[in-house]
Amino acid sequence: MVRAALEEAGLSALVDVAVLLASELCDNAVLHGGTDYDVELTVNGDGTQVTVAVTDRGPGPLELNLAMPRVGRAASHGRGLLLVEQLSAAWGTRHFGGGHHQTWFTLQPAGAARIPPEQPAAEPSLAPSAAPEDWPPARAVRWLLHVPTGLAAKLELRALVTELLRRLCEVLDAEGAEVSVYYGDGRGAQQLANHGRPVDPEHSAQVQAQLPLPAPLHGVLRVLPADGSGTAAELAGLTAQRIALAVESEWLRGADQRRRSWMTYLADTSELLAQSLDVQMTVAMVPQLLVPRLGRWCAVHLVDDYGRLQLAAITHANEDAIPALRDGLDPARSAGARAQLNPLLRTSAGPVGINAPADGVAVALTARGQPLGTLTVGRFSNRPHSPEEIVLVSDLARRASLAIDNARTTEIHVQTSQALQQALLPRQLPDADGVDFAAEYLPVSSGSDVGGDFYDVLALDGGQWLVSIGDVCGKGARAAARTGLVRDVLRVLVNDGRSPQRAIELLNGVMMEAGDPQQFCTLATAMVSRAAPGQPPGLAVELVLAGHERPVLRRAHGDVELIGQPGTAVGLVEQITPACSRHWLRPGDALVIYTDGVTERRRGAELFGQHRLLDAVAGAADGSAAAVVAAVRSAVEAFSADPRRDDIAILVVRAAPR
Repeated sequence: MVRAALEEAGLSALVDVAVLLASELCDNAVLHGGTDYDVELTVNGDGTQVTVAVTDRGPGPLELNLAMPRVGRAASHGRGLLLVEQLSAAWGTRHFGGGHHQTWFTLQPAGAARIPPEQPAAEPSLAPSAAPEDWPPARAVRWLLHVPTGLAAKLELRALVTELLRRLCEVLDAEGAEVSVYYGDGRGAQQLANHGRPVDPEHSAQVQAQLPLPAPLHGVLRVLPADGSGTAAELAGLTAQRIALAVESEWLRGADQRRRSWMTYLADTSELLAQSLDVQMTVAMVPQLLVPRLGRWCAVHLVDDYGRLQLAAITHANEDAIPALRDGLDPARSAGARAQLNPLLRTSAGPVGINAPADGVAVALTARGQPLGTLTVGRFSNRPHSPEEIVLVSDLARRASLAIDNARTTEIHVQTSQALQQALLPRQLPDADGVDFAAEYLPVSSGSDVGGDFYDVLALDGGQWLVSIGDVCGKGARAAARTGLVRDVLRVLVNDGRSPQRAIELLNGVMMEAGDPQQFCTLATAMVSRAAPGQPPGLAVELVLAGHERPVLRRAHGDVELIGQPGTAVGLVEQITPACSRHWLRPGDALVIYTDGVTERRRGAELFGQHRLLDAVAGAADGSAAAVVAAVRSAVEAFSADPRRDDIAILVVRAAPR
């Protein structure tokens, strides 16, 4: 604060000495006073004199503490004030009523005329300066200070203080009185109440009484008493104490309400940030949560893969100001933005002030010890941020960092899971004469969960295709690993010349060796062969089911039926004997294979069932493979609006018409 104020006043030459001496006085306030302390800096009008004062509320004068004997030769007691005495133009101490002790020093730039520093007037002593008989009657003093509890509770603070000032003016026959309070939250000094004639702070006849308020509050009562009033200082001091009680009580109530409001605000913000696991949505949400509650504008910068800051989100209370603000905060176009924000990535420092393109505070976004970016909040149009608001900005920056990091981690998991899911499905279906393939896969989740359903079409030599569809028990990484095992082992065994029946028997042995009975699989395979020369046109199908739903055979004229012989799921028992059924698809006929996510689709307690599946297949528009898939999907989705609880895979093989 001292450095910034002196640089703003053009007194950079005094910065180092002023900061050193102010630090020494603050140290003394902590060590000897043991209380909160205030720092006041004053620059006179022509810039030839700087006064810094540090006020504490210690139990005794500073001189009494400094007079204590040193212990040992290495004691450094009192050396701080020796620096103050040697380096300042003047220094001293003041003692106010209510236990306030102040130490001050004055600096002057080189070449300035050596003038004696003006010392602020000390608060009047509370010791009576007039004889008791000169005081007003006790009844008048009681009337001056006592406001009934019921009335005081009904009056607002301004009205109560105005009433006390009115009474003080009547008792002293004063021309006017006023109370000013500095709240320490960026609002500056404000006139709380007044009565009668305005009080000029420079009026020589005025009487001042400091309000004994805790930090960060300051207050002063000024009164213009009638000439010759000898009790003005004493009565002003008593009134100041009564007013201070009312101001402090109101301030504590307001502080408690603000804390409750901030706690609710932080809880709501955390809940909103936790609901989103999308990086872009989370980043876009952060500025919206801070503006206008904690600033006039807000921007989020994130670190890219090359360690450079990129503007990720921005908002302003005035939407028309966003384009200009974006230009000023874009590191790619603004050297000032880079110079002020890049150091935060290296140091992860607390809130630091920025002044380009507008005043504000910037905080580093970090998670797990790694820099994610920065959060910048612009100051309000009429005041700077209060210390409480800066603490809240830092707290929200930590919460935003965790939310962004969680969203990024989730995004990586989702990308990995989706890549794994796609790897379990064929990139594209074969395109061959005489046969038409179509398929669709509808996973329950598009997030990080991997489904256990799969379908596959493997082209073999001699105009043959191995068509398979399966459903592995469970979901997630284990189910995906087992799905890959089933798909790849089945491909290898059939490619090696084994029949689908024998391939399923060997696959069952491989799964049993894993010793995990919870990872069984239902499977439907069909060896599809193009008609040999001399045969009628169409497709021969050898269908083998291992605990799977019976496929639907749709004839070209629209008739439908369930075909195949159910068997035992793969991976449940040591020995299985899958049965093979043979079918012939004439041109226009279609074979529909699906997983149980279709027939077990629920609407309350009701299932979609096989009868609705048969109706959907029969009602396909032109009977093509793609039309059948679309008809089944449409019927399933129209059946229920409830979220799906199982994956859906649909595969259609159709003998193409002539």
